[in-house]
Amino acid sequence: MSLIVQKFGGTSVGSIERIENVARKVISTKAQGNDVIVVVSAMAGETDRLKALADEVGADSSSDHQREIDVLLSTGEQVSIALLSMMLKKLGCRARSYTGGQIRILTDDAHTKARIQEIDTEKIGSDLAADKVVVVAGFQGVDSSGNITTFGRGASDLTAVAIAGVMAAAECRIYTDVDGVYTTDPNVVEGARCLESLTFEEMLELASLGSKVLHTRAVELASKYKLPIRVLSSFNESPGTLITSEEELDMERPMISGIAMTRDEAKLTVLGVDDVPGIAHKILGPISAANIEVDMIVQNVAADNSTDFTFTVARADYEKSMDILKKVAKDIEAREFTGDNKIAKLSLVGVGMRSHAGVASKMFETLADESINIQMISTSEIKISVVIAEKYLELAARALHSKFDLSAIADSEQE
Repeated sequence: MSLIVQKFGGTSVGSIERIENVARKVISTKAQGNDVIVVVSAMAGETDRLKALADEVGADSSSDHQREIDVLLSTGEQVSIALLSMMLKKLGCRARSYTGGQIRILTDDAHTKARIQEIDTEKIGSDLAADKVVVVAGFQGVDSSGNITTFGRGASDLTAVAIAGVMAAAECRIYTDVDGVYTTDPNVVEGARCLESLTFEEMLELASLGSKVLHTRAVELASKYKLPIRVLSSFNESPGTLITSEEELDMERPMISGIAMTRDEAKLTVLGVDDVPGIAHKILGPISAANIEVDMIVQNVAADNSTDFTFTVARADYEKSMDILKKVAKDIEAREFTGDNKIAKLSLVGVGMRSHAGVASKMFETLADESINIQMISTSEIKISVVIAEKYLELAARALHSKFDLSAIADSEQE
């Protein structure tokens, strides 16, 4: 007998009819001889509705308000676990629901972005031993004072992986409204295909670069536990995408596994400052102090010993960053500073890059053939990212998907 953890997102439990579909999937998994733990999100649109109510009241970013926001937002998942448990019982399957606090998923006290510290497995283990399906509210826990905490939007994945890890589950199955992880966004590239498998490293890069299939913290935790994750659809019986450690995959990895895209980018440049120690800190220190996260950074030194410093931030932080740079540029006597909030980032990801030369050259050649200018470049062992004008993003994705023949790679994996 294996232990399987199944997680169902908001779309999967968006109506009573869909909750019944989920219940039948759970019962089918149990009928195969498995113990089952189910983690569910709030019904589709519910968290947004609750957040809108908080905004209408006038909730702000103070710690007192953040505590109450957690109390409010956690109720969405409580509705889902109760309805699913009732549906399972109606269909003849013994089940019991738990909030994060009832299991005691212990977290720190960082409201709306809490981190898990430990999970009490006693109640879960007892119910599994009694042949019950355990249904757990995703996205939430409690701090040491008993206050409800939440982990951030989309973090029911994290709950599922954390429970699967501490319970030594055979697999954590994440059910969504797509068939699995695609080579790129199928809404942009017609030839995008569902991948049979990915490594933790590849999925982590794709998640951090804009792929919204899995929560980044969930992938990090799964990698730590070496816990296989399978991403699959709630609405069909496709095998989905297996995410596991590289050594567990027998096949030689393709050069490129996927293309990630994000429009949530803005670029800022400080021109003509002295190339002296500490200049980067003088520019980025105030940005960091304002709790703005910097992504890509490029520094160019000119022959006259001056430097141009360029970095990217989330587009939502663009105006705030420009206001900060206005003062910084004056303090460091910069020649000028500029900004652009109509850029996008496109990234090639694949562990096969380690053993294949020329990936960057092929990428740059492809973009040049389409007359697409590269504004910034960032690389790692398994990733190449470029910043380009947003208006060329979809053209670039289609051209690169074709150039690296990703449709054929995905098709061959599935044969």
